[in-house]
Amino acid sequence: MIKQQAKERIEKLKKEIEKYRHAYHVLDRSLISDEALDSLKKELFDLEQQFPDLITSDSPTQRVGGQPLKEFKKVKHERPMLSFNDAFSKEDMEDWLTRIENYLGRKIKSTEKTFYCELKIDGLAIELEYENGIFVRGSTRGDGLIGEDITQNLKTVEAIPLKLEIRNSKLEIPSRLVVRGEVFMTRKEFARINKENEKRGEKVFANPRNMAAGSVRQLDPKVTASRKLDSFAYDVVGGDFQYHEDEHEYLKQLGFKINPHNKHVQGMEDVFEFWEYWPQRREKLNYEIDGVVIMVNLNKEWEDAGIIGKAPRAGIAFKFSPKEATTVIEDIKVQIGRTGTLTPVAILKAVQVGGITITHATLHNLDEIQRLGARIGDTVIVSRAGDVIPKITKVLKELRPRGAKEFEMPKKCPADGSPVVREGVFYRCGNKDCGGQLKERLYHFVSKGAFNLDGLGPKIIDRLLDEGLISDAADIFTVKEGDIAVLERFGEKSAQNVIREVSEKKKVSLSRFIYSLGILHVGEETSRLLAEQAIAKIKNQKSKIKITDLLDYFENVSLEDLQKIPDVGPAVARSIYKYFQDKKHQDLIKKFDQVGIELTTEGLKAKSSKLKALTFVLTGSLKSMSRDQAKEKVRQLGGEISESVSKQTSYVVVGADPGSKYKKANKLGVKILDEREFLKLVD
Repeated sequence: MIKQQAKERIEKLKKEIEKYRHAYHVLDRSLISDEALDSLKKELFDLEQQFPDLITSDSPTQRVGGQPLKEFKKVKHERPMLSFNDAFSKEDMEDWLTRIENYLGRKIKSTEKTFYCELKIDGLAIELEYENGIFVRGSTRGDGLIGEDITQNLKTVEAIPLKLEIRNSKLEIPSRLVVRGEVFMTRKEFARINKENEKRGEKVFANPRNMAAGSVRQLDPKVTASRKLDSFAYDVVGGDFQYHEDEHEYLKQLGFKINPHNKHVQGMEDVFEFWEYWPQRREKLNYEIDGVVIMVNLNKEWEDAGIIGKAPRAGIAFKFSPKEATTVIEDIKVQIGRTGTLTPVAILKAVQVGGITITHATLHNLDEIQRLGARIGDTVIVSRAGDVIPKITKVLKELRPRGAKEFEMPKKCPADGSPVVREGVFYRCGNKDCGGQLKERLYHFVSKGAFNLDGLGPKIIDRLLDEGLISDAADIFTVKEGDIAVLERFGEKSAQNVIREVSEKKKVSLSRFIYSLGILHVGEETSRLLAEQAIAKIKNQKSKIKITDLLDYFENVSLEDLQKIPDVGPAVARSIYKYFQDKKHQDLIKKFDQVGIELTTEGLKAKSSKLKALTFVLTGSLKSMSRDQAKEKVRQLGGEISESVSKQTSYVVVGADPGSKYKKANKLGVKILDEREFLKLVD
């Protein structure tokens, strides 16, 4: 990026960040997520580091927070309340350490206490003033120099001592003490208040941080007291301590609540270990954290390093991999799906979201692109919660560059040139035998939820098609070891592995088989319902079912009967009916019988009625088992699985990094189970 481009981008970023920061810090409103805002701030910080002469005093990197609210008395801080710059990767941390050492002109002294690691609480920074051991004033950060007097509200927080008490006989109560820390809302209290507010038709808060900020800014302290805020202390202003961690111990001896998970470490590898430890364990905490704060522990080095902008040079917020981040749409291309649907896919500038590097995100259809207002060149927010597919949730139109291009759906199929036809919101290739469709159908056929042919990925499928070894899914089971071994880059061992995997997977459950056919609108749960319906109607079957009997049933089932199946609506029923009436599909199913595919009723019959009439929804990742294994446990005990949360849902099982289903369950008051509770229930 040349300097002029950087200057234009910086000006747009500054304007946009200030808008979001004002809403967040002054008005207690979140227009975008904290993580998305952090991502914009990081981009601005990096650009300013690249072009330092473009840094101005009005840049968001040179200020801390918003202006104090007019309703509260202003408080001038004795020393500025600073905030930390952010790091998102190990490379960012290495760069941070290099910058400190370059500034100091020496290496940071290495001891067993080189760095101090603290959990970064997602709350509100506060300052507490004590005179002769008595709490006399509490204030918010404000703009870093002037905050808001919220003394009466902070007095309602049980974790904040109103009178200091010595826990160590060697200490004395100082005549004046200024302490800094964080006030926050616990998860449990957040859920309780939101539930009560919803019943009364009052405001429901988006997250605990917003609720905590709103609570300490109440003009009536009784309202604050009713919300049971919590607090950790972490800093003494102007204290004489050798190490930063000594301040924590000192505060603990005076009666302040200190986070027990903070610790000193020796080197950067230990820092990385601490950072990697907490993302998978943070859900067990009763409060929100979004990263860890890393500080040079020796206070002499901290003071020598000084301040850069409005942040300490020797401390940094090492954020966890965000669930949301900002990036740029570099192009929009069309992908041909297994059912012939043309799906626009955004090609993104690489960005880390949810622990993986994202370079693509589906835009679903033309209507979705128009709803978002997305163009090639736009800056967008990409979200990935739990294990869901990354998606674009918002376009930041104010950052749109000149010449951003609008997307147009092609009139001809990119795969074979056939005319593109529109069906509702979808565009499809007019050729049913489109090569692009065939590839996608085969990719689906070998996927985990279908035949689960491990090792037969897209590259191998493409190679088998290019060599003319297969023309449909049934042909996969006719390929011989020698056919593959002679191909370039394969060899005997690879061929053996492929053929062994194919041979071992000839026996498949009926629900997996139906899912593998790739019927439009038919997912894994609908496939299971169809399998149960077929078994109930086909007589004299035990553990196995004949493919010919299955085909005979579906050829003769009426559209009306299909619509009677639970959760099968008119559109889905029509799709199923149309599929089995198509002669090409009938011939393919017969071919599966000829190549030796065996269908079983495995997993369809419950072994117990323990969970009968109970419906479960799963969200997030479980540690002890996969989501598929968890679903199977529920089914074997007579329970039902649903993909969406409603008032009829019995339980929502929540793993690590849950998605929107968790929020909806809270909103509807549906019973939530963590992994331990779920395992106890299905044991």
